[in-house]
Amino acid sequence: KVKIPYGGHSSPVVWGDRVFLSGANTDKEKPSRVLMCLDFKSGKSLWERVIVEAPLEKKHKLNSWASGTPAVDGEKVYVAVFDQGQMLVAAHDLDGKEVWKVRPGVFSSVHGFCSCPVVFKDLLIVNGDHDGESYITALKRTTGDVVWKTPREHKTRSYCTPLIREIDGRTQMMLSGSKCVASYDPHTGKQLWKLDGPTEQFVASLVYNKGLIFMTGGFPHHHVMAIDPRGSG
Repeated sequence: KVKIPYGGHSSPVVWGDRVFLSGANTDKEKPSRVLMCLDFKSGKSLWERVIVEAPLEKKHKLNSWASGTPAVDGEKVYVAVFDQGQMLVAAHDLDGKEVWKVRPGVFSSVHGFCSCPVVFKDLLIVNGDHDGESYITALKRTTGDVVWKTPREHKTRSYCTPLIREIDGRTQMMLSGSKCVASYDPHTGKQLWKLDGPTEQFVASLVYNKGLIFMTGGFPHHHVMAIDPRGSG
């Protein structure tokens, strides 16, 4: 059991003998977003890296300034943070050396920021649902270059992590948010199907079990829904 020096809602991610998580340094002089690496067996800090020094954005009282969970692929660890109106995605090797850093799009929300990267083959996928020109984008894991970027038409904040599953021979990337539940081909970003509603705002990610996806939301109305993901259009 070890004390973490920085606050945040990031979940820890384990790869081998290392634990990764993000945090926010709320020091008024130099506020920053930090990526941490701990030893799995002892909890000892192995390294920490400042991803960006930036002012703390306005947020909901239940959100944090480091809510995004990192993703690891065995070679690099990836994290998405907020940087003065933009999403910033950074990649470090497992020893903490920065490999690349990119800003794939703007982000605006009165409730603050959260986006959890998802590793898919040679891509890193991040959700940019926000109160503006919303998007989902796939970055090349080696360089951070944008491979595809798909707009989200309803332009409404959400914080849902895409869920990727192979269903009846078709790879689907599914998520709620932006006033709908939708599925995309993660290779290309092309939309496969979309279900409008049933509510406006979403935070929780989808769950897949026994051929169905399960959705919960949100605001202004609470809903639980089971959806057959084998459709189209």
